[in-house]
Amino acid sequence: MKVAKFGGSSVSNATQIKKVLKIVNDDDERKIIIVSAPGKRHKDDIKTTDLLIRLYEKVLNGLDYQDKKKEIIQRYADILEELEMDMIFLTTIDETLEHIIKTLKDEPPRLYDALLSCGENFNAQLIASYNDSQGIKTTYLSPKDAGILVTDLPQQAQILEEAYDQIYKLRDIEGKIIIPGFFGVSKQNYVVTFPRGGSDITGAIIARGVRASLYENFTDVSGIFKANPNVIKNPELINEITYREMRELSYAGFGVFHDEALQPLYKHRIPVVIKNTNRPQDKGTFIRHDRDINDREVIIGISCDKDFTVINIKKYLMNRQVGFTRKILEILEDYNISFDHMPSGIDSISIIMRTHQIKGKEQEVLNAIRKKCEVDELSIEHDLAILMIVGEGMNKSVGTAHQITHALAESNINLKMINQGASEISMMFGISVEDADKAVLSTYEYCYHGVCLKNLCAKK
Repeated sequence: MKVAKFGGSSVSNATQIKKVLKIVNDDDERKIIIVSAPGKRHKDDIKTTDLLIRLYEKVLNGLDYQDKKKEIIQRYADILEELEMDMIFLTTIDETLEHIIKTLKDEPPRLYDALLSCGENFNAQLIASYNDSQGIKTTYLSPKDAGILVTDLPQQAQILEEAYDQIYKLRDIEGKIIIPGFFGVSKQNYVVTFPRGGSDITGAIIARGVRASLYENFTDVSGIFKANPNVIKNPELINEITYREMRELSYAGFGVFHDEALQPLYKHRIPVVIKNTNRPQDKGTFIRHDRDINDREVIIGISCDKDFTVINIKKYLMNRQVGFTRKILEILEDYNISFDHMPSGIDSISIIMRTHQIKGKEQEVLNAIRKKCEVDELSIEHDLAILMIVGEGMNKSVGTAHQITHALAESNINLKMINQGASEISMMFGISVEDADKAVLSTYEYCYHGVCLKNLCAKK
C-alpha cells in the first residue's frame, strides 16, 4: 500500500486535479491520498492559504470580510465549473466559514487554525466527490474520522501515539481515501494545525499508521537537487538520500520536503520518494534509512540558509569553570530561545540561533549573561549565513574539510566559524550573508565537478 501526498501546485486547478487523479487511479497500490489547499495557478496568483490568512486578519481587526470570503469561494467555484460539478458545494463552503467565524472570533489562535484548515479540507471534499462521480469508489475522511488525534497547542500540533491504532484501521476501507493535510483534531475537539510543511507531516503520519510500503510526495519538481537551483544552473538531482542527510539539508533551507515529516517514518524505515506531478514517469528522489555510498557521492548535498545570529562569549579559564555552559543555556531557556549550533574553544563559546528567536530580546539576554556569567568579552552579530555540507560518506573520507575550506578561500570567502556534529555526516560553516550564494556556487563546482579553483590554481 502506498500513501501519496500532493502539494498545492499539484491541486491548484481542475487541470492539475485531473492529472493527480490519473496518477492515483492508474496504480491500485495508491490507496490513501493527502491533499493540500489549492496553490498558485500562475506566478502572480495568491495561494488559497494566504487568502484565508487575510480573511482571518479582517475578522480579527473587526473589518468587513465579505469580499475576502467571496474571493476564497471563487477559487473553488472556478474548479467546480471546470470539472462540471454541482455548485451546491459553494453553499457548504460559505456556511462553514461563517460558522467558524461566529463561534471562534473571540479565540484568535483557534480561529486561525480553523480557518486555515479550510483550504485543505474543502479541496479534499471536492476532489473525493469528483473522483467518486467518475466511477472510482472514493471516500473523503476528515482528520478526525481518519484518527489524526493531536496535541492541543495551536499551530504546533503533534500526533499522539495512541492515534496510530485508529489510523491503521484505514486499511480496511474499500476504494480510494482522500484526507486533507495540514491539521488534526485534539481531544478537546479543536482543529489544530501542524507547523510549516503540515501536509507533508500528515502524509508521513498516515504512512506510518497504515504501515505503507512507500510514501510518495508529489510536488512540482522531479526530485531533490544537490544544491539550490536558484543559485546553481541545472544542478544534479539526488537519486537516493538517507533520512539523516535529508534532515540536515532541510534544516539548512531545502524546502522540497520538511524535516519534521521524517520523524514518523524514521523509526519504521518507511521510504519516501519525491516525485513530479507533471512528470510522474520521472524516477524522483528516494529517501531511505541507508544508501550505497560511492566516491562520487560522499557529499550528497550543499545548502545555505540565512538569517542567523551569533552570540560570542569569551572568559579566561572557561574550561575549568564547572556549569558555565549550563548557566548560558538556562538564560536562553528563560527567554524561550532555542539554539542551533554551539562551537567552542577552551576560553570561548559561540551560540548560533535563528535571528527571529532573539529578535527584540538582544539587550536583555546580553545583560543576563553579563550578570550571571561574569564574562570577559561579549558580543552579538547578525547577518550570519550557515553553509551546510552534507553526506554520510564524509566520516570515512579523508580531506573533505580541506576541500571545502580551499574552495571558500579561493573565492575569497571569510570563515567566521566551523562546526562538525558527532555524527560526522555534516559540516557547518558560518559566513556572512553577502557571501551565501557565492559559497554554494564555489563549493558545488569544486565538490562535484572539480573545476574550480583547483584547476585555476594549477594554471597559475
